[in-house]
Amino acid sequence: MSNYKVITDSAGDLTQEMADELDVEVIPMDFTIGSDTFKNYPDYRCISPHDFYTRIAAGEPSKTTQIGPSVFIETFEKYLKQGTDVLYISFSSGMSGTYSNSMIAAKKLSEKYPDRKVLTADSLSASLGEGLLVWDAVQKKKAGASIEEVQQWVQQNNVRMHHWFTVDDLNHLKRGGRLSASAALVGTLLGIKPVLQVNGYGKLEVTDKVRGRKQALDMLVKHMEETQENAAAQYVFISHTDYLEGAEYVKEKVESEFRPKEVKIGYMGPIIGAHTGTGLIALFYLGSVKKH
Repeated sequence: MSNYKVITDSAGDLTQEMADELDVEVIPMDFTIGSDTFKNYPDYRCISPHDFYTRIAAGEPSKTTQIGPSVFIETFEKYLKQGTDVLYISFSSGMSGTYSNSMIAAKKLSEKYPDRKVLTADSLSASLGEGLLVWDAVQKKKAGASIEEVQQWVQQNNVRMHHWFTVDDLNHLKRGGRLSASAALVGTLLGIKPVLQVNGYGKLEVTDKVRGRKQALDMLVKHMEETQENAAAQYVFISHTDYLEGAEYVKEKVESEFRPKEVKIGYMGPIIGAHTGTGLIALFYLGSVKKH
């Protein structure tokens, strides 16, 4: 079996501790907040999530940038030169051109290093949904799976990685084109909270609109009840944008109802959080095949 390195990007929101535990390299993506540009390192060396969301809450605009082919070439090649194959698990192609750029790099490097393997896999996921897919993939690697087997596992199971989330600030969805200006205004006045998912194409879609924060959080757990498969044998991840109280509430309900192996809570980083605003809670787990 060949030696290989699993690589991902920071849209997956793996912390440095998690990346070290998995022995995964995380390529930092670029983002701006106000007039400042930062790299989204998993150790938050440039700006902490709390400071980022404080600035978002104050109304500063934020944008993100996809990873270009040259960055992938530089990252992949350092392993290929050492005789190590590479498997890159990417941010959803339904939300970013990052996966396409990784394929451009992989093609060039496969020609340059014909004896090495440079494989890519589209997670069709984001935030800790992508992170959880990487987590599970590395468990396969640790159990002895080959690079091709792990790539195939990701490609077969990316449509089973469920993302259910709710946001507090509808204006961020309006700016991202997910809600009309009138719907955002009416929703804000009535206290309506949308529930969204990442569908089988790796794209965001609104699935429910409920009144009140608690009802929205309960809806996340209800969707898990409807789509989970053998949750007791799995890890479940929850992410938040400076709303730990809500994450703890969902964690308690998930642990009580499904008793999974472990529930991990983490920040949703700037790459996804730039488009959602503060007060978001997201629930991630491997379940039934999602509808396209």
